[in-house]
Amino acid sequence: MKNNLLFLSMLLTLLVLAACSTESGAADSNDKEETEKPVLTFGVTPWTSTVPPTEVASLILQDMGYKVEQTQADAGNVYIGLSRGDIDIFMDAWLPAHEVYLDKYSDNIESVSVSYDGADAGWVVPTYLEDINSIGDIKGNEDMFNHEMYSIEEGASATGIIDEAIEGYELDLTQINSSEGGMIAQAMRLMEQEKPVIFYGWRPHTMFNRFDIKILEDEKGYFNSASVEIITNNELKETAPEVYEFLGNWEISIDDVEEMIAQIENEDRDPTEVAQEWIDNNEDKVNEMLGK
Repeated sequence: MKNNLLFLSMLLTLLVLAACSTESGAADSNDKEETEKPVLTFGVTPWTSTVPPTEVASLILQDMGYKVEQTQADAGNVYIGLSRGDIDIFMDAWLPAHEVYLDKYSDNIESVSVSYDGADAGWVVPTYLEDINSIGDIKGNEDMFNHEMYSIEEGASATGIIDEAIEGYELDLTQINSSEGGMIAQAMRLMEQEKPVIFYGWRPHTMFNRFDIKILEDEKGYFNSASVEIITNNELKETAPEVYEFLGNWEISIDDVEEMIAQIENEDRDPTEVAQEWIDNNEDKVNEMLGK
């Protein structure tokens, strides 16, 4: 009888311990699910200006416990990805040039902050073309440029504005599209021979440090000084509110971005290393963006 009672007592104890273990495991599993953070995807266009802000933000988000990924695409496809929820963040939206995308996908995306102002863009020529100082000066001199204007990849909003300017100024020019690197290489080849060339330029970019060039005056106002803004899909404020708040506080100077581009491009430094160095040297700025 005593043996039976002892057996039953031990069995009851084991059942109680197993139940507690199961409940504890379930609680741990629930806690894990509650604290699990989403993977965040950055849209990255083939522009040098996109890289430094994306790398800086990626490192900060990883320090916050998030996994990050990058999707390489042209601007049009980045905005499509944002609107579908496939891309969460784009660090290099140029306004007003990208307003067409913001209007088109306004139900699904939003601008959460201005990264920096004073981003000039437009038609660029070498300074040795002393008599060409405005887009209007090209009229009647198109043959000097072989009737070509070099630009970035098709699909970028700037290429549409360039076509509008060609038509608006009634110029006998054809826009030649390629990658940013291809455009710069062609311009360099012609400038090394001190030949006339027109191409698309913008700040921040190392082209203004490397070459003696000037942005042409645009009398008709196709190109204006831009502000560069941060775009997110509308789901981010719900899925990662602390990230949404951080990006809402985002701010970086155009000079800092240009300096990082120069280190990456001219000094052949690793973008992640350059971004981490900026974070280490701007701890107060980072803490301010994090709301600390």
